[in-house]
Amino acid sequence: MAEKLTEEERQALLPPLGEAGWGADPETDSIRKIWKFRNFSEAWAFMNRAALLAEKRNHHPDWRNVFNVVDVRLTTHDCGGLSKLDTDMAVVLDKYAGSAEVQRDQAQEIVCLCETYHKK
Repeated sequence: MAEKLTEEERQALLPPLGEAGWGADPETDSIRKIWKFRNFSEAWAFMNRAALLAEKRNHHPDWRNVFNVVDVRLTTHDCGGLSKLDTDMAVVLDKYAGSAEVQRDQAQEIVCLCETYHKK
């Protein structure tokens, strides 16, 4: 069973993830990132790779997908908070996302490309 990150581990692991666009949510003891891909196919390809990783590691993200946007939240339910499983998965997901745009302001409304096209 995974164990929650210690304070020392959090101080070492979370700042670099924050610089990469991962936001910490103290209320749910999770990290979250929102990617905007160029189109639905790129978002779907990312999710496929992430799903295979999740199955291999038996560690599954909470996520939401709307057209070209993928919103991922990582936490370890077994231990009730952030674990090394989450931070390790975040690093790999960043590699899978490639040059996708990152929505750093997580309080901002998520707007996908289909909504952008519709407004024109």
